[in-house]
Amino acid sequence: MSAAPGSLDWRAVFSRHMLICVFLGFSSGLPLFVLLNLVQAWLRTEGVTLKAISLLTLVQFPYTWKFLWAPLMDRFTPPWLGRRRGWIALMHLAVLALIASLGELDPGSQLALVAVTAGALAFFSASLDIVIDAFRRDLLSDAEQGLGTSIHVNAYKLAGLVPGSLALILADHLPWSAVFPVTAAFMLPGLVMILLVREPAPSGAPPHSLREAVLLPFSEFMSRAGWSRALWILAFIFLYKLGDSLATSLSTAFYLDLGFTKTQIGLIAKNVGLWSSVAGGLAGGLWLVTLGINRGLWLFGGLQLVSILGFALLARTGPDPLMLALAIGFEAFASFGLGTTAFTAFIARSTDRRYSATQFALFTSLASVPRTFANAGAGYVVDATGWFVFFLVCTLLAVPGLLLLPKVAPWSGADPKAAPRG
Repeated sequence: MSAAPGSLDWRAVFSRHMLICVFLGFSSGLPLFVLLNLVQAWLRTEGVTLKAISLLTLVQFPYTWKFLWAPLMDRFTPPWLGRRRGWIALMHLAVLALIASLGELDPGSQLALVAVTAGALAFFSASLDIVIDAFRRDLLSDAEQGLGTSIHVNAYKLAGLVPGSLALILADHLPWSAVFPVTAAFMLPGLVMILLVREPAPSGAPPHSLREAVLLPFSEFMSRAGWSRALWILAFIFLYKLGDSLATSLSTAFYLDLGFTKTQIGLIAKNVGLWSSVAGGLAGGLWLVTLGINRGLWLFGGLQLVSILGFALLARTGPDPLMLALAIGFEAFASFGLGTTAFTAFIARSTDRRYSATQFALFTSLASVPRTFANAGAGYVVDATGWFVFFLVCTLLAVPGLLLLPKVAPWSGADPKAAPRG
């Protein structure tokens, strides 16, 4: 029996498909948070300069360019487990091994090797994201897609508790050579799960050639939107999260420089940020039902901009635990919760299901450009201006994305219908 329209069937929430989304969402998020939080804290406590740390964010370039090899994972099938499960298992093993190996390196004398290992981790993590998105699309029915995506995103955020909280607390009591293997072990549940489940029926026939896998997703988007609107959409995807992404690029180093201990960061900053972002995501999903995606982008984007100023205020007040919790909580609720919910919905609306793996990889890759390239200069800006002025600059950089809203999502216009679904 299906639920009535507009109601929630709690049996679907606790179904086997949703449990799979929990495991895969957790596995997808863990390696990224290792790169963003744990590696940054490790390098800073080992005496690596802010300039070097910010330059090392360039190793995250695979998240920006993953659309280049996404067609390969659609076109080719590993010789075991099936087209989706085979790739997922391989990427799990690679990510687990690379996270564990980081703890054996010495940032003081092996910084180049640290960069190579982190770059490899980013590549296999981005590849894991590609195939998990495709697996989830194949696994879930049309009616399950919204719920499954929401559960996946929240599990992705929960994964941040391990490298951003548990691992930091352990680092105050254990050597880094033990912290990284413990963190890597949290990839095992997702690996075991993918070995136990069955390969889902594909959402469509695999591409017949590599040329078809590469060209059709791009030509469909350009022909559907038109060149002018397509370019506006791509510019908006690049700019909408720019200011917030830059503001949080050196967050762990910022907290350490203010005088907070690693345990305080683990207990206060990371936990408050996690649960605030989860609450923001749930609230954003409910509010979008009545607001629509267009108006949600306006309202949530405005709150996202204002939330950056909380970090500027924290830079002025110094190591006050209450101010830390308030600044982190507001930013996570407004940006990582509300803003990301509307932004992800906009990206989903802009894809065609026939080519969703490659198109989604293209859009999310473009959205990650600020995190990998613009963020590389964050340390230089902080050294030149100080943390307070840095966050004011980040606030200004949040404005251009909002200025594009009249072009891509006008306030008074009705939300456009979803893209063709084949």
